[in-house]
Amino acid sequence: MDTTPDISAAVRRLYDTFPFPPDPLSDEPPPGYNWRWSWPDAYNFCTGQKPPKLDVRILDAGCGTGSSTDYLIHLNPEASVTAIDLSEGALKVAQERCRRSGAREADFRHLSLYDAAELDGEFDLINCVGVLHHLPDPIRGIQALAAKLAAGGLMHIFVYAELGRWEIQLMQRAIGLLQGSQKGDYPDGVKVGRQIFASLPENNRLVKYEKQRWAGENQRDECFADMYVHPQEIDYNIETLFELIDASGLEFIGFSNPGYWQLERLLGKAPELIERAQGLTERELYRLIELLDTEITHYEFFLGKKPVNKIDWSDDKALLAAIPELSGCMHGWPSQQVFDCNYQLVNLSSAEFEFLQGCNTRTVGEILADVEMGLDEVRSILSKQLILLTPGKI
Repeated sequence: MDTTPDISAAVRRLYDTFPFPPDPLSDEPPPGYNWRWSWPDAYNFCTGQKPPKLDVRILDAGCGTGSSTDYLIHLNPEASVTAIDLSEGALKVAQERCRRSGAREADFRHLSLYDAAELDGEFDLINCVGVLHHLPDPIRGIQALAAKLAAGGLMHIFVYAELGRWEIQLMQRAIGLLQGSQKGDYPDGVKVGRQIFASLPENNRLVKYEKQRWAGENQRDECFADMYVHPQEIDYNIETLFELIDASGLEFIGFSNPGYWQLERLLGKAPELIERAQGLTERELYRLIELLDTEITHYEFFLGKKPVNKIDWSDDKALLAAIPELSGCMHGWPSQQVFDCNYQLVNLSSAEFEFLQGCNTRTVGEILADVEMGLDEVRSILSKQLILLTPGKI
């Protein structure tokens, strides 16, 4: 694999030409609530409990135009946030975005992931979304970040998956062939790509995939360029993904879209196949799922640096002594119809609604003394990430 500085320079030139992501600037905080960028909710997902502290250090590694940085600042008011990126043009947009939205000052640095060692201290949460797969040497990149992760800290990563990007890969190669010696001229690449799509028959597989999945966002040249004329991209499958994860030296905690990785979603009508799959390792099971559902375009997951202390709340006494708080990612409260962290509608029973009303000051046991529901229902609420638990004295 070529790891010369020329590739990094080409990537920098792309994002200086087409700063990404091209999300519009706003005079208000960013919309919605991405729980993966909220330290309390991410920590709860990974460990089963509320974090012991909120005044943490967060690194946005490869922040681009600052959409993720804006969320990280607004969702973590007690944290200090550092953001780094290879593109000066993107960083300028990121700084203006955060200024416009009213976010407090972040520490923006013009810095490659490879050079993360130049940053002072360690970080409790590192966010690296859509970056590692654009590095000449992703293993070197993830190792540089892992070295800056504090003990007990978490890293949130997003990288491309090869099976759901098959048509994208073909178009990338087609554009490169037609550009010839002009390859690397990114505006020309966008022009060529759009001409190809406009000329191909409507029933062409590449055209149908583009219309089905990407046409809306790719109306913007920045998105089209990032997808089809990027100078560096490495796409993963489960096997190569875990080679990357293993090389980091960190613990794989889990995918942050766990519902996708349930075999029952695909083979629920064939319980005998589910039973056969019980003999598979975790990684073999993940590989089976992606082979059966080839539309996955990316992997998003959490890693942790040991010791990451986890609680599964299977102990009834521990659960009864815990103090529950409402999660910030629950929308529509107070109501018996709320949206969970993934914006899925949850219909609460009267007892569940009453239980949630009692949260934030009393223990689970104290609330249940006044509410007719059991611990299994509490665990169900917890699994939907509607509450955060702080361990109490048993």
